[in-house]
Amino acid sequence: MGKEVKIITTEDGSHSLFLPELNETYHSFHGAYRESVHVFMLYGLEAWYTKNPDRFPIRIFEVGFGTGLNAWLSLVWAEQYKVPVLYHSIEPFPLEKDIYSQLNYTEVDHTIYHYAPYFQQLHEATWGEGVIMSEYFNMKKDIITLEDATLYSSDIVFFDAFAPNKQPELWTKEILEKVTETMNPGAVFTTYCAKGQVKRDLSDLGLEVETLPGPPGKKEMTRGWRKG
Repeated sequence: MGKEVKIITTEDGSHSLFLPELNETYHSFHGAYRESVHVFMLYGLEAWYTKNPDRFPIRIFEVGFGTGLNAWLSLVWAEQYKVPVLYHSIEPFPLEKDIYSQLNYTEVDHTIYHYAPYFQQLHEATWGEGVIMSEYFNMKKDIITLEDATLYSSDIVFFDAFAPNKQPELWTKEILEKVTETMNPGAVFTTYCAKGQVKRDLSDLGLEVETLPGPPGKKEMTRGWRKG
């Protein structure tokens, strides 16, 4: 995959990126910010925490650091709730500073604007090393493909890869198994994707799979829970 990307504005006013080589965007045209909040914060992090209010640190694994939006929202959540989060993200093609420095996510919700400086800091953090980003948020991000990555145990998986028809190699049952086998008992796997084969594979791999309402503009999304 090439590195050429173009900044676009989605329907909720937040930015996303368009990758001409794949003819694909990093987020939904209907709202990048709303999509991340809905799929990964509401139905991922907050759902897990509701079930496990006394288990911490929370270990999050993200497939696709991308724009850094999910990481930043997770940091904000950790600071607001005062719950320690250990965040591991992989990204084979990190964004250049001239791109990520223009992204407007910190301007979307002014109630959390005072966390804005962290967004740039997340991008500027050294790759391949564990970094203390804030009092409650530690992060390690690796420049590597999912196929080659060494995974740690996780409580929450943000599976935010490009769509199966764009990058099918990231959605094979073998790759999904690599991710799910590192999930702790009671862990949750969440993704915007609602493809039937993905849900069947996750179920075959031992997850209790749910089809949930999708973010604005998308009918459905998928969530799976590790039994235990």
